[in-house]
Amino acid sequence: MKTIAFITSVLCLASSSLSYAATNAAVNTSSNNTKLVNAAMPELMTLYKDLHQSPELSSVEFNTAKKLAKTARALGFEVTEKVGGTGVVAVLKNGKGPTVLIRADMDALPVKEQTGLAFASKVITTTEEGLQAHVMHACAHDTHMTSWVGTAKLLSENKKSWSGTLVMILQPAEERGRGAKDMLADGLYKRFPKPDYALAFHNSASLKAGVIGYTPGFTFANVDSVNILVKGIGGHGAYPHATKDPIVLGARIVGALQTLVSRELDPQDPAVVTVGSFQSGTKHNIISDQALLLLTVRSYSDETRQKLIDGITRIAKGEGIAMGLPEKLLPVVTLKDEYTPATYNAPEFTNEMAQLFTAELGKDRVIEVPAVMAGEDFGRYYRADTSIKSMIFWVGGVPHDKWQSAQETGAGLPSLHSPFWAPDARKVIATATQAMNSAVLTILAK
Repeated sequence: MKTIAFITSVLCLASSSLSYAATNAAVNTSSNNTKLVNAAMPELMTLYKDLHQSPELSSVEFNTAKKLAKTARALGFEVTEKVGGTGVVAVLKNGKGPTVLIRADMDALPVKEQTGLAFASKVITTTEEGLQAHVMHACAHDTHMTSWVGTAKLLSENKKSWSGTLVMILQPAEERGRGAKDMLADGLYKRFPKPDYALAFHNSASLKAGVIGYTPGFTFANVDSVNILVKGIGGHGAYPHATKDPIVLGARIVGALQTLVSRELDPQDPAVVTVGSFQSGTKHNIISDQALLLLTVRSYSDETRQKLIDGITRIAKGEGIAMGLPEKLLPVVTLKDEYTPATYNAPEFTNEMAQLFTAELGKDRVIEVPAVMAGEDFGRYYRADTSIKSMIFWVGGVPHDKWQSAQETGAGLPSLHSPFWAPDARKVIATATQAMNSAVLTILAK
């Protein structure tokens, strides 16, 4: 027992020493990092405006990838394009040491921009579904890419201060939940150095511009898209006794699904089951022969995810049996392919980075925030190898005047994916670049 206690105390001391060293390193380099970031901002803001005006949808980020690949090559990185589709991998080897992966996502959304910005997007294109749509960086992935370039620039110009390998990736199709999966399937960890650490950030529409938010443990949710095909026997609306009404059955299923979270899960285990669409019928007096329910299902742990999926299947079929349907007409539950797994931040590593950011930026600009039920496929990089120390953090983008007004009046703020979302890009990019630069210099310190 004494031996175990001694080892535990030594490990705790070592961990504390690492945190202390990281904090002191940040204090000593913060002023210099700020100067370097500020010096790079004019060039970065020009790039940001260019990216904002020329957004591309998921999996067709051809021009964006080509443009940023050229920039990375000019900074001295060994660049490979077309990884997992339009993905880009830029590698910079600088002696012995760990490998750090930094990821930025490239894709925009089919949204018509209404920000009023002088450089607002006017792009119109055709979606995967064949529809004409306006395109906008409504999730502000343009700030992610710009900070990615800023981080690459600072680290490539300061190679004497670090030793190890940088693997900087530009990922397609995050909004479709498949970009990380495609890059991993294309050999990301086999064709290129496998990371010991993985870092990313996402701009936030609920934090004041320049504030970093972090969450140890689960930070984004499992996201499943589930279809329930409800079958029935159609007929005349005046003779319902001669039919098996799929709308009535569908309504029963919708109601019963509400008990999954409220009565079958531990109240402290967050989950969401939302029916986003209920489609059936063509006319007032016709009872249809089928209905289609479209669900989004959110959870954190794999166990809870499976419990929800199993519960949805059980409820749908059970309600069909209760209505008296034969086996061949029971509801059919299917999962869409675009599943996004939960994103998990390694707790100890995340807390160490939070201490580092606090020393770098000040305690008022670094706060712990709750996990969210949104999806983010950055979690796949950790799931592919759980030995990787992984962290994604938020960088607030709400302009200070709008933040203050919202606090005083209670007025709502535009969310991510809103046509009105216009973050304070300068503060997002500068904060994220400084945080990433500081993180890598600490992890790869000589």
